[in-house]
Amino acid sequence: MQIRSVLRTNRLCKSLTGLTVSEFTNLVSDFSWNYHEYEAKRITDRKRKLGGGRGSKIETIEEKLFYVLFYMKTYPTFDVASFYVGFARSKAHKWAHILFPILEQTMKRKLVLPQRKISSREEFERLYPEVKEVFADGIERSIQRSKNKKKQNKTYSGKKKQHTRKSVVVSDRKRRIHVVTKQKSGRRHDKRLADKESIFEMIPQDIPVFIDTAFIGEQKVHSNLYIPKKKTKKRPLTDDEKEMNKLISSYRVLVEHAIGGIKRYRCMSEKLRNRKAFIDDTFILLSAGLWNYHLQFST
Repeated sequence: MQIRSVLRTNRLCKSLTGLTVSEFTNLVSDFSWNYHEYEAKRITDRKRKLGGGRGSKIETIEEKLFYVLFYMKTYPTFDVASFYVGFARSKAHKWAHILFPILEQTMKRKLVLPQRKISSREEFERLYPEVKEVFADGIERSIQRSKNKKKQNKTYSGKKKQHTRKSVVVSDRKRRIHVVTKQKSGRRHDKRLADKESIFEMIPQDIPVFIDTAFIGEQKVHSNLYIPKKKTKKRPLTDDEKEMNKLISSYRVLVEHAIGGIKRYRCMSEKLRNRKAFIDDTFILLSAGLWNYHLQFST
């Protein structure tokens, strides 16, 4: 792979990896450390001398990092990825799944991965002492329809009118993502996902939470919620309530921007094609971590 031309301009680098040249370069050293740690664990299982066998098409650490980011950003089929790199389709698949865990460990070293669940209010305060308010919303991504009727019913989202997987995202005013719940079937309601993970129960009561009408009823577990009011046929909204709804929406849009940061990567914005178990969880966690890394680096 010849990546020198890509690393000359931010525009091309962002188009193919989602990162600027300086962000990519800064990530190389940590990625290298985790990759060599992975190699050290493999040595004990080797049956031939280190260095033996056919050479790889992606030799350097920079090329390996570029390949996994390129795959997430452009989300090609493995046939297309193998054509670009110049190796077999099976190698394109193998390398992607080798490098995903290494990239995840790199994001952990950079302290940018969001939490999957908060266990207590004390843990929230310990992890995010600087957070003054939070914003929560659901995120859905489309998947291929299963041939199995039972699985079809389980993943069908009445909201999106298609088969999806869903999570709940919690971010702050700076659009940094702090919590991403594990992906669940699209049939589940946003509030049900939040209740199962006890998201709002684990946020301290003195921190205001801005949410949309999908979470109506969460006032029982958190007293400092800001949620738009819904009109009914018998009770239209007053002018003051309309103004308050606009104000809440103007704050809550920040979590939409955070979700947009996740969906910069086409592995999250396009229909999921991969069949490996829990790969959708890997995609959303890495995409959120890369978005947080981008925010951290740009401040």
